[in-house]
Amino acid sequence: MQSETVETPAGDARITWHPPKKGTAARLVLAVGHGAGGGIEARDLQALAAALPPLGVTVALVEQPWRVAGKKLAPAPKTLDTGWRALWPALAKPGLPVVAGGRSAGARVACRTARELGAHAVLALSFPLHPPGRPEKSRAAELLGAGVPTLVVQGGNDPFGKPGEFPGQFPDGRSDGGYELIEVPYGDHSFNVPKRATLSQEEALAVITDGVGKWIASQSAR
Repeated sequence: MQSETVETPAGDARITWHPPKKGTAARLVLAVGHGAGGGIEARDLQALAAALPPLGVTVALVEQPWRVAGKKLAPAPKTLDTGWRALWPALAKPGLPVVAGGRSAGARVACRTARELGAHAVLALSFPLHPPGRPEKSRAAELLGAGVPTLVVQGGNDPFGKPGEFPGQFPDGRSDGGYELIEVPYGDHSFNVPKRATLSQEEALAVITDGVGKWIASQSAR
């Protein structure tokens, strides 16, 4: 694990690299940004950083400038996009395909910028399809406009959008919008599952890491 500070027009950002161990060649980079309410300590991001490097994936956990500066509130989406764009050359420096990813607000950033930055694919964790209780305020256009293969990983009880609310869903998880979706049963926006759930918190995280691992393998093969 190694941290790198990157200057951006929005302030200094930070990348924490989780490469494969010696002897395992990296096939691609998964760059994952955090949400508006937390940082890279989120349990799903940490789980991916632990599970994917043995599969030949370098995981780059990205901290936006506002988070590095210790601020409590995220700036406007336009500023988040500015920081992400400025980080991209550092993420692409290893010379490998880069999957742009993020959780919540970070997923929106990845979707909005994927095509222009040349992202290989997009991983959207807990995509905030709409504000809680406001399904009419849909952000589906951002997801559908990513322009590259996209995987959504969504909690079954996410108040920002349950899996069944996403447009064009088919029973096998595909959609007519060009993305795939994995549901984490009982999970909320942070993928927390209640004690009454039929799966444990560890099993919920395994749904994420196993699903993302298989999807990443399919992306590295194309």
